[in-house]
Amino acid sequence: MSTNGNVMNEWKLREQMCEIGRRIYAKGFAAANDGNISYRLSEDRVLCTPTRVSKGFMKPDDLCIIDLEGKQISGKRKRSSEMLLHLTYMKARPDIRSVVHCHPPHATAFAVAKEPIPKCVLPEIEVFLGEVAISPYETPGGQKFADTILPYAKDTDTILLANHGTITSGIDLEDAYFKTEIIDAYCRILLLAKQLGRVNYYSDEKAAELLRLKPGLGIPDPRLGLGLENCDLCGNSLFREGYGDFSPEPRVFIHPKLLNQATQSGESNACSCHSHDAPAAVAAPKAQAQPSSNGNGGVSSPDVDALVRSITEQVMSALSGTGK
Repeated sequence: MSTNGNVMNEWKLREQMCEIGRRIYAKGFAAANDGNISYRLSEDRVLCTPTRVSKGFMKPDDLCIIDLEGKQISGKRKRSSEMLLHLTYMKARPDIRSVVHCHPPHATAFAVAKEPIPKCVLPEIEVFLGEVAISPYETPGGQKFADTILPYAKDTDTILLANHGTITSGIDLEDAYFKTEIIDAYCRILLLAKQLGRVNYYSDEKAAELLRLKPGLGIPDPRLGLGLENCDLCGNSLFREGYGDFSPEPRVFIHPKLLNQATQSGESNACSCHSHDAPAAVAAPKAQAQPSSNGNGGVSSPDVDALVRSITEQVMSALSGTGK
């Protein structure tokens, strides 16, 4: 009876994985055969998607079972080579059961630009995602590629893979998938807001209020364990130490406070809190241009500003009838 129950549970999981695949494909998160999904069935068995099969058209018996080293145990199709990435995440995080990797276009645009995900913009992001990391680029498929996420895996469920896509993890298939939806929707909102010319940020105090809500919702956050809830949450990065030589700096979405620090001193420790266990605070980005006058936290070239002023003066002159 127990065996039959386990078989039934596994079949339901296979059906759910195919459903998640259809959602990924329908959302445009995985073109053609892109992307892969996994679920930890037991301590040493992982259900996963096969290689070269569209996520939108999978059937339950297309799926494979592998061990934690990537050896295929069962399945008529070969497992995806990128399963090593999933297994590395699972081995680093015994608490997660599912991993989703795909290429959601708006989030992947940030990964291609190596633009860190800004904080203190949408409260839902702070609550449901928390810190989002960017891992360095490596040729996909091998263990070296999988190891790029190791500096960040223990402290986040959402990682942008530079020049590649995203990987999200969760306690079940839907949880891992929903984080992919959330990060892509957030990146889309950011890009749309930037087109309007202004991105407003809420304060560190409001960010701390959101952080303190998470335990009551059953959502862990490593910053609480490190005592960082009263730090500069909007300007800090939990992952600066993990980046090593790969340290992407914001070029488009720069918090005004960091921009002012960079303009004044070129570099500044953004956090006044100190903990021997906490990663170093992120340095303010080096100023490469003067802040724009629209107050949106972006930067613009002085030459461009002068050109805009010149054109504006000519247009106003022509409209007033004084132009020659």
